[in-house]
Amino acid sequence: MKNFERITVDPAQTGGVPCVRGLRIPVATVLRLLAAGLTEQEILTDYPDLEREDIRECLEFAAAAAMERELLLPQPA
Repeated sequence: MKNFERITVDPAQTGGVPCVRGLRIPVATVLRLLAAGLTEQEILTDYPDLEREDIRECLEFAAAAAMERELLLPQPA
């Protein structure tokens, strides 16, 4: 099982949905943008706080979520 270092879950932020590095950018938002046909570069332009590795980890997270019932995520400090 991959350790998702760029995906965070904080119950006090965005209702506890998985986000990218605590940025209040939900993983689902990144995935929806990709599904809508935006390129990585377009997403990075629209969301300057994101990094290319964040987008790739969102995809890896989605793939793992489709296969697993439970995902291990780092807990907030």
